[in-house]
Amino acid sequence: MSTDNPKITCLGQAVILLFILGCIGAAGFLFYSRYTTSHGGTTAATGAATSTSTSSGGMFSSGPPVEIGIAYGTEKKRWLEQAVAQFAQTSEGKHIKVNLIPMGSLEGAQALLAGDTRINAWTPASSLYKETFVQEWGLKYDGKNPIVREESLALTPMVFVFWAERYNAFVGKYKTVNFDTISQALGEKGGWDAIAAKPEWGLFKFGHTHPNKSSSGLSTLALMAYDYQKKNRGLTLKDILDPGFQSWMTNTENATSGLSDSTGNMMRDMVLRGPSSYDALIVYEAVAIDYLANAEGRWGELQVVYPKRNFWNDNPYLVIDAPWSTPEQRKACGAFADFLLTEQIQKEALDHGFRPGNPQVPVKFPESPLVKYEKYGLQVDVGQTCETPKAEVINNLLAGWQRSQGSR
Repeated sequence: MSTDNPKITCLGQAVILLFILGCIGAAGFLFYSRYTTSHGGTTAATGAATSTSTSSGGMFSSGPPVEIGIAYGTEKKRWLEQAVAQFAQTSEGKHIKVNLIPMGSLEGAQALLAGDTRINAWTPASSLYKETFVQEWGLKYDGKNPIVREESLALTPMVFVFWAERYNAFVGKYKTVNFDTISQALGEKGGWDAIAAKPEWGLFKFGHTHPNKSSSGLSTLALMAYDYQKKNRGLTLKDILDPGFQSWMTNTENATSGLSDSTGNMMRDMVLRGPSSYDALIVYEAVAIDYLANAEGRWGELQVVYPKRNFWNDNPYLVIDAPWSTPEQRKACGAFADFLLTEQIQKEALDHGFRPGNPQVPVKFPESPLVKYEKYGLQVDVGQTCETPKAEVINNLLAGWQRSQGSR
């Protein structure tokens, strides 16, 4: 008798069993592959290891620390040293070693052009020499732009700084402080005897940094040119080559004292040695603020005066696309820049007298040094500011100064 449901043979049962086992194995293989891929393991399909980064250390969490060198103007010494110590305590900073290399702002540019392999980022006091540096780098490296990333860390204008007693005597004769009256005082053959009947003070001693090594010295020359030509922008080669300006600048500079390589070191010498070293300097506002309280405890009060025409020194942070820098070093330089721009570190910049580059950080409140030290002449509003001259103007200004000064 026939049946409506034929029975499955032994061979058919075996085929079905093998099919079921195959499906189970394929599912297991697929699950395993996905699991190992998501956990940084090796996939059976490719044999390639997949990498991951941990949340605690980011891209620098594995391997030896990435070491970077930052060439910096010494006016930022105290702030940057403090920031480096704090950065080292962060999850990312634990895998990055930051070496601070103190150099005059222009010295940093010259060191990079000479191939100083220690330097991966450069933070001068100002962008005044940046265009010249970019041009010279391009000549050396087939037109390549050397700057991978640029940030403005902090702002600071230029200021005249006098010992208060000398300032009072100075304005008693000249009424105001500017480059013209400074030049007149430097030209007084009788010194302080002719200025204020104080022969015991000797000659009038005024200082600024070396223009070929420090941005503040170069800023001083540019402000002298702007002041002489009575303009705030559009400084031209004709202005620089003006025989009247060249003669006046030469006479003024021949009587100038010091020419330190570093703004911070020059201000430090003034405070350490007192009026016997300098009666007055022109420096960054931040440097003056850093030393106001110390000076009062040693030689008396200082007086700050803002030039009628001024510059914003923007303290750029430039990550350099140098042939000796690795991609990891460039990323590490960027990570340190990000840290310097955080609100907390920017507040600490203000403690050292810098006007923060982060616009979210205020500068006008009771504990701000710009408010706290108003009695010394500090002010939030700096008045008229001048535009950065073009590279050809800066180059000729330096060349004219060097010719007038001989071996200085």
